[in-house]
Amino acid sequence: MKLQILYRGPLASCNYACGYCPFAKREDDRAARTQDQQALERFVQWVENQAITDNIQILFTPWGEALVRRWYRDAVVKLSHLPQVTKVAIQTNLSVPPDWLAQANIQRTAIWATYHPGETPRKRFIAHIKKLSTMGVACSVGIVGKKEHRAAAEQLRNDLPEHLYLWVNAYKDEPAYYSEEDIRFFKAIDPLFEINLNDYASFGEACQSGYRSVTIDGEGDVRRCHFVSPVMGNIYQQDIREILNPAPCPKACCDCYIGYIFLDKLRLEEHYGDRLLERIPLAFQSTGMSLTLQAHDFGSPRKKGQKQSQDYRSL
Repeated sequence: MKLQILYRGPLASCNYACGYCPFAKREDDRAARTQDQQALERFVQWVENQAITDNIQILFTPWGEALVRRWYRDAVVKLSHLPQVTKVAIQTNLSVPPDWLAQANIQRTAIWATYHPGETPRKRFIAHIKKLSTMGVACSVGIVGKKEHRAAAEQLRNDLPEHLYLWVNAYKDEPAYYSEEDIRFFKAIDPLFEINLNDYASFGEACQSGYRSVTIDGEGDVRRCHFVSPVMGNIYQQDIREILNPAPCPKACCDCYIGYIFLDKLRLEEHYGDRLLERIPLAFQSTGMSLTLQAHDFGSPRKKGQKQSQDYRSL
């Protein structure tokens, strides 16, 4: 079995207070933290019980910041050493120094790090990124493309090692937010910016979610992706192979990276290879070369005035 799993437990707390994030400075009480830890440890045990010949790739997509919790660091380390796990990656603000990864199998571990201007000193964030590079841990770095982040994004690109990809998440909470000049600016930072800027018509489209990729929550409930609510089954009550089922997308639109990457029509594996989950393009997996992409490769940009809600903690 080859399967990509996006895991999101009940954890909802974050140590940052970003204005564009609904979970900023939210705190989980002790009971909630215990519930989250138990759920995660149960999931890790489930993975360990799968056939050692399986090929399981895991991306943790927490609502809040997970690596400040010891059990997430322990889970990444343990999963990275399991024979059936070929990749374990996690979305993080990288506020925790990455030294703990010295215990992990770095050949199977990846970090998806987001820089939040105003929440952490840039020099400290860069120091953590450079530590990851020194350790040999695969990493992509990102920033939310708000206009007031332009200077920060440019400085971040200048400060990062050349071989690391810097992605920019399009800010979509305001209609017609970007001018043509804004788009040119962010494309100079992230040559793949227009992929994320677009919203993709997805209803009835073939998608790998539901049979090659699924999301699993703290209860073990399986959904085809984070943006489709119906539960397909439960890993603690059924064999996962009985749950997986290909089906066309039921949503009208897909605008989030961890959703549209599974749409067959976009063929994004041509640009990311086997690094889709950790968001590292092929061009940055071995060199720091730039990318030249045509906008028509990814459909039409979102229409002016069109507003689509966006979960920035998922990106």
